[in-house]
Amino acid sequence: MNLRLSKCYTLLVILCFGCLQLAQAQLTDLARLEYSFIPSSKSEDQYTRLKASFNYPIKIKEKNYLIVGAEYNRMILNLEEDYPFNIKQLEKLHVIDFSLGYTFKTSEHWRLGLKVTPRIASTLTTDLTSNDLFLNGGVFAIKDRTDSEDLKRPYRLILGLTYNSTAGIPFPLPFVSYYRRVNEKWSFSLGVPKSNVKYFFNEKSHLQTFAGLDGYFANIQNPIAVNQKVADNISLSVAIGGLGYEYCFTKHLIAYSYVGYTFLLSNHLRDDDRKDVYKLNDLNAFYFRSGLKFKL
Repeated sequence: MNLRLSKCYTLLVILCFGCLQLAQAQLTDLARLEYSFIPSSKSEDQYTRLKASFNYPIKIKEKNYLIVGAEYNRMILNLEEDYPFNIKQLEKLHVIDFSLGYTFKTSEHWRLGLKVTPRIASTLTTDLTSNDLFLNGGVFAIKDRTDSEDLKRPYRLILGLTYNSTAGIPFPLPFVSYYRRVNEKWSFSLGVPKSNVKYFFNEKSHLQTFAGLDGYFANIQNPIAVNQKVADNISLSVAIGGLGYEYCFTKHLIAYSYVGYTFLLSNHLRDDDRKDVYKLNDLNAFYFRSGLKFKL
């Protein structure tokens, strides 16, 4: 992948990953616990992420809700290769989101949602600074007819504008996601950062093929000098394809697991302008993600 494509790809992943969190939380997720793991191919390096999140809806009036939420991601980087710098402060990264959203009905089938998400993304090896703080947000129009008994093919459409300060673009960008239940056995979802085709063994047991994006961006509190340059940030961006399985204990409590392979991976130290300073191991590898979520 050439340098220009690498930068565009990384930007897309960081932006779309933020969009995913905004849109999903705005719609259905109340709580989630999750574990992700990428063991690097032909290397001792490993990447692990632990996630916990919750969203609490407060009813303001009929069909209007204020949503207060938080999410914590802890990235554990086991960097065992021989790197020309001290990797100790990169062993643990922290991404902490606090969110405030508001959603209300505008018509029988349309709903608007607004969300502001201050973020801390940092190594947190010293006291918090302004470089550790970021601001994300979005405005979404949602047409959700997934519970409509009069439709043979229920669907959900999300149209939005999102702003993600880690992407380095000073204006909002569009977001689109479309889901449709085709019949009793099949459904599909199209969009970024995730698309899938799902097969229903029954209403409790689902199998899916998926393609998606994942990643993070965080500040390095003690900048790293390498190759006569200074790295102020670290980012990981991956494009993944694979299989997933969901089991619904109840209508609201769901366990899920995904296995796949990273067909594109970008793992870099970056300077204050987000330009590449040093490329960490970027060999494609096995991907595993599993968790438990409670949704509306």
